[in-house]
Parts: sequence; C-alpha cells; structure tokens
Amino acid sequence: MAVREFDPFIRNEREEKLARYAEALASQIAETAHVYDESGAFPFEHFDLLRQEGYLKLTVPKQYGGDEISLYETLLVQERLARGDGSTALAVGWHLLTFLNLRSVRPWKEEVFARLCTAAVKEGKMLNIISSERETGNLARGGIPSTIAKRTSGGYMISGVKSFASLAPILDHFTITAYLEDEDKVAEFLITKNENVKVIESWNTIGMRSTGSHDIELNDVFVPEEALLSRLDDSHINRFVADSRAYSLEVPAVYLGIAWAARDFILDFAVSKYSRSFGGVIADIPHIRDKIGQIEILLKSSRYTLYAIAEKWENNPEHKDCFSDEVSMAKYLICNNAIRIVELAMRIAGGHALSKNHKLERLFRDVQCGPFHPPQDDMVIQQLADSALTKVKNKKGKTI
Repeated sequence: MAVREFDPFIRNEREEKLARYAEALASQIAETAHVYDESGAFPFEHFDLLRQEGYLKLTVPKQYGGDEISLYETLLVQERLARGDGSTALAVGWHLLTFLNLRSVRPWKEEVFARLCTAAVKEGKMLNIISSERETGNLARGGIPSTIAKRTSGGYMISGVKSFASLAPILDHFTITAYLEDEDKVAEFLITKNENVKVIESWNTIGMRSTGSHDIELNDVFVPEEALLSRLDDSHINRFVADSRAYSLEVPAVYLGIAWAARDFILDFAVSKYSRSFGGVIADIPHIRDKIGQIEILLKSSRYTLYAIAEKWENNPEHKDCFSDEVSMAKYLICNNAIRIVELAMRIAGGHALSKNHKLERLFRDVQCGPFHPPQDDMVIQQLADSALTKVKNKKGKTI
C-alpha cells in the first residue's frame, strides 16, 4: 500500500478531508482535460461533476446552506483541483472567490445576496464578476468602463461589450461594472441573461483554453433599480480592494497546482526513463538531479509563501487590510515560479515534451497565463517600491 505524501500545510482532520475530496475530483476531470484543451470547448461535464459533489457551494455562507470554507481551505482545494485541470480550476475559482469575498464584505442588499447564495446551493447556479473590456483595457490600472448604464423608468439600460468573461457559457447571471452616466460614477450591476445578452465565442488562446472566457455583448439590457448592487466610490464598500484583496490568492493557487502536476509527472518520468547512453534511469544523471532540485526549491518556497500569507491573514482579522503587499508579492512570485517549474520539467523530458499530445506541453501553455492576471508584474513591482519608499519617507518625516 502506497504511503501518502506528508503535506505540512494540512493542519487538521477537516483540511485532510477537503484535500482528499479535491484530489478525487481532480483525478476524474484529469481524464478528459486534454480533450477540452484540444477543442477549446467548455467542459460542461466537469461542472456537472462539481455541482453534484457540492463543490459549487463550498464558499457560500452556512446561513444559506453553504459549507463556508475559509480562504486557507479554498487554496487547499483549488491547488489540488488544478492538478487535474487548470482551466476548470481557474474557471470555478472565480465563482468560489466571489462568494468568499461577498460573504465577508457584504456590500449588497442582503436579500439579493441571499437569493444568489440559495441559487448556488440549491440549483448549482454560478456567479462571476465580468469587468474587463477590450476597448478600455485593464480597468485595474484605473480605466473607466466603456459599458454605459443610462437611467430609465424603473431602472437602467446597459450597453457595452465585456471581455475575458470566464464561465460565460454556463452563467445564468453575473455582475458587471458599468459607468453610471448621470452620476459620473462606476457601479456594479447584476445581469440576468436574456435575448439582449449575447455570448460572443471569442476565446481561442494558447492556454487555459476551456475556461469559456468569451466576450459578452450587452445591447440595451434593461435592469431594475435593485440590480444596481453598489456604487464604487468612497461612500460604499469597494469589495474589489477590501481585505487586502486576499481572496485573489486563489488565482496563484491554481497556477501552483498546475506546476505541482508538472513536478509529479516529471518525477515519475525521471525514475522510470532508462538511458542507454548513461546505463541507468535518468533520475541518477547529475544535470537531471540539479533540475529536479531547482523544481523542489521553487515549488516548496511557493507553497510556503502562499499558505503562510493566508494563515497570517486569517489569524489577524484586525489587520486584514494590511496584507496588500504580501498578496501582490505572492501572485508575482508564485506565477513566475510556476512557469519556471514547468520549463525545467520540459528540459528534463526533452524534445518529446514539445509534442501536442504530451501532457507537459499543455501544462506549459496553461501556466503562461498566470502573469496576465491583475496585478501584472510591473504593477506589483511598482506597488512594493512605492510602499517601501513611503514608509521610509514617513519615518524620516516623523524625526524631523
């Protein structure tokens, strides 16, 4: 009987059960991950499985029938699910982190939130925020949405085109950011699909090919007054930056899971692959062992970074707004380390890893997507530089 590998980040029996649960799901979706990667089709069967097994209610509050798992626990399950299929893990992750964020910040009217929670628990309805636009660029850099909300009798008429709308094929409702024309403000609205909401199948990328991140076109979509969920200004809680954006740690957890899958694959390959020229398995070749050692350093340091930050954040609730630098740093470090891990694995595997039917080729393409999630590398570097310099300037100012 195989001995289960010790994981220092599993702290108790509950986390052990969650880890095993996610691993079982990962092994099932892994069987067809390559099929959806090749076609670019949305993996509805994966989400049917996740719905049946209760994965879609993991972060929903207990008061509405969910499991209310913590941020730390979310990272544990997502890292493991991504070992089976990065695309599915990334896509479902937006749903998980949305409820994780909303249950903490509570920026909306409670009856609206309750209704969406109930839909997720009882019907498996998914939720995501669709914010990006091709025309405007990265709104995280301070842009104003080109999607316009115009006041009309009983509500608003909304028009615009959103991009990178992960889960688009499966969403019945989602939220967007739009420019409130008569108030000169940006607001978040709840959109329910109808004949004026069109999914444009534009997602055809090198990696994360089955996330269903298509464009969504809104053509004079009427929404009632209550669909305006919150105004993103100083008078309302901005859930997107609340709590140091710690909920976004779910994203690097996914890319770390992909890297972990590459690591496991190449270790098995190295101890099994016989080299005639060497006269033994390649795991005993010095330059192969060097690359494996580098992979271990990158993987272990990334995991320690991820879980240490999550644990510190959860254990210091009075300082949840003080971890912004650490959260951004983790995203930068882990996503870039993940790329390097897969690159090293491919160097060990050799030219065969470049083949379209090789698992590492898919993992290599998927992991390239990590740095493109906000905050991008340059933003993280600038943020940490600004933070460090501001602290020094403030300190000097106090001593003058």
